[in-house]
Amino acid sequence: MNRLAALFLCCMALVVTTQPAFAEGAEAGVEIQFSGRPDEGDGIRDPENADVIVDPGKVNKTEGLLRFDFVPELNFGASEISDKNIVFPVNAQQFKDETTARGQFIQLSDYRANPTGWTLQLRQETQFKSEAQDGAVLKGAVLSFDNSWTNSKKDASLAPKVSKEVIRLNNIGETYNLAEAAFGNGGGTWSIVFGASENNPKGQATTVSAKVDEQNKPVIDEAVNKAAYINSAVQLTVPAATEKQPGTYSTVLTWIISELP
Repeated sequence: MNRLAALFLCCMALVVTTQPAFAEGAEAGVEIQFSGRPDEGDGIRDPENADVIVDPGKVNKTEGLLRFDFVPELNFGASEISDKNIVFPVNAQQFKDETTARGQFIQLSDYRANPTGWTLQLRQETQFKSEAQDGAVLKGAVLSFDNSWTNSKKDASLAPKVSKEVIRLNNIGETYNLAEAAFGNGGGTWSIVFGASENNPKGQATTVSAKVDEQNKPVIDEAVNKAAYINSAVQLTVPAATEKQPGTYSTVLTWIISELP
């Protein structure tokens, strides 16, 4: 049986951009030092329970006072090749501890002394390409992100704003805004979350559900030896007209956090 493995291997680039600081002084020179606010420490937090440290396995991150603490890898599983439109929900975020499956999330931290705000952006660098067959591309395939919300130990009044519309990466190479923290907001550690589990304490709509096979039996996620789940808040849509060859397809995403002036 031919199967199309639409697997998003997150060969990702993480970019943090900052504004240069300038100081003017006499010819003898002037030195100035800035220190950040107390950092709440390393660790990835449960996006639905910010007081709880979790183990998501592999951690993609950057360093510094304004940084990515965690960016997810996305896996859309496998499906039979079809001449119809196919919508792949992403495999939900799993953890190597007792934490149950969650929606995909990005964890950001801003511990600058005077937070000026920041923007979170995303860019898809290439269309999904076959790893084995040169020239095999999923033309017209579109990644989308929905049901976005924020969570933190900080007061909700300081939260960054997220889009309430579905974010579709329709144009390869174009940069899309996912979240923005205004001047004075977004300080500390925040999760930007897409989707939620059934038992989330924040009243978010449920998008995470059990993954089952053709016989409606639960699928096991062998990476964590737990029941597998899907998250309908993050999807890959492949048009019916797209030529589909058997194999694994991947793309590259660039996640960008930029310091506002």
